[in-house]
Amino acid sequence: MNSNLSLITVGTPSQPDGSIDQRSIRLVSTDLGEALKEKSEYHLIAVKSTVIPGTTLNIIKPTIEECSKKKCGLHFGLCANPEFLREGNAIEDVMNPDRIIIGEYDKKSGDLLEDLYQQFHREKTPPILRTNIPTAELIKYANNAFLATKISFINTIANICEKIPGADVTTVAKGIGLDQRINPRFLNAGLGYEGSCFPKDVDALIAFSKQVGYKPVLLQSAQKVNENQVKRVVEIVEEELEELEEKRIAILGLSFKPSTDDMRQARSIPIINKLLEKGADIIAYDPVVIQKANNIFKGNIRYASSAIECLRDADCCILVTEWEEFKELKPEDFTENMRQPILMDGRRICNATEYRKKLIFRAIGLGQLT
Repeated sequence: MNSNLSLITVGTPSQPDGSIDQRSIRLVSTDLGEALKEKSEYHLIAVKSTVIPGTTLNIIKPTIEECSKKKCGLHFGLCANPEFLREGNAIEDVMNPDRIIIGEYDKKSGDLLEDLYQQFHREKTPPILRTNIPTAELIKYANNAFLATKISFINTIANICEKIPGADVTTVAKGIGLDQRINPRFLNAGLGYEGSCFPKDVDALIAFSKQVGYKPVLLQSAQKVNENQVKRVVEIVEEELEELEEKRIAILGLSFKPSTDDMRQARSIPIINKLLEKGADIIAYDPVVIQKANNIFKGNIRYASSAIECLRDADCCILVTEWEEFKELKPEDFTENMRQPILMDGRRICNATEYRKKLIFRAIGLGQLT
C-alpha cells in the first residue's frame, strides 16, 4: 500500500425501509484494514460516500482498527469528506467546488486533508469548513434534503397556480428568486426531484430521524408532494382525454435528466406505469436510454427512433426530459403529426403563449385561460 491517502467512495443504496445499505461500507473498511495491517507509515482515510451520522465512527473506524490491529489517530487518520457532485457536471464540480467540508477525527487528520485541497486548488481554493465527523455526515443529507424540499415547495406553488386562471409558476419563481435570501436555483417547477441522490438521501434522512426518535414532518411532506407530481401529470392527461383506454400517449424523454443515460428514480417510470395501468398505449423516444428502458418496461411499451415518429398518430404527448432537441420542436410538429394535438409540458421548456395558439397546451404550474 504505497499511497498516503485512501478515499472511500462506495455506493450506499436504499433499502426497502429507506435506510442505507451499509454492506459496501463494511466490505471496503475490512479491505482497508487488511491493507493497513502491512503498512508501518501513517495513512489518512477520507470517507466521501454518503453515510448517515455515526457510520464513520461506529462502523468504519472500529472495522479498520479491528482488521489492521492499528489505532485511529495514532497509526491512521480519519475524516468524513462528503462530495457534492452533480451528475453530468462531476469534473466541473471537482475542479470548482462551492465549498469543502472536512469532518475530522482529530486535528492532524483535518490538517492533512486541508493541505491536500490547498495544494490541489491553490489560489482557487473554495471556503473550507472543518467540523466533527457526525456533523460533516449530516451536512450532506441536509444539503440534498433542503434542495429536494425547495423543489417540492415550488411544485406546491405550481399546483396552486394551475387553479388560478392566467397564473404561471415560472413567473412566480422568477419573482421570488430575485429575493437574495431565496435565489432562483432549484425553483424550476416540474415533475419532481429524481435521480440517484435526492430520493435516496431524503428517504435515508427520514429513516435515520425516526431511528433517533424524531418525526421529520417537513421532509415527509416534501416526499409526499414529490410522489403526487406524477399523479398530477396523469390527472391532467385524463382531463383532456377523459378515457385513457387504448389512447396512444407519446413520451418524449426517459432519462431523469438530459445528457445522461441514467434512469434511476426517473419520473418517466412511474408516469408510464400509471398510464399502462389505465390501459394506455405508450410510445416513447429518448436519444440515449432505449436499451435501459426496455429492461425496465419489459416490452410493455414501444419505442420511436425520433421525436417526430413518436408524435405520429398520438392522442397526447407528455414531455418528460428536457433534451435540447425537444426545445427545437415547433407547434407545427405536434399539429401536423398527432391524431389529437395535446401537449403536456412537464418541464416548462415550451413557450406557452406560442403553443396555446395552435394546440391544446397544458403544463405544470400553468393556470388555464378563461
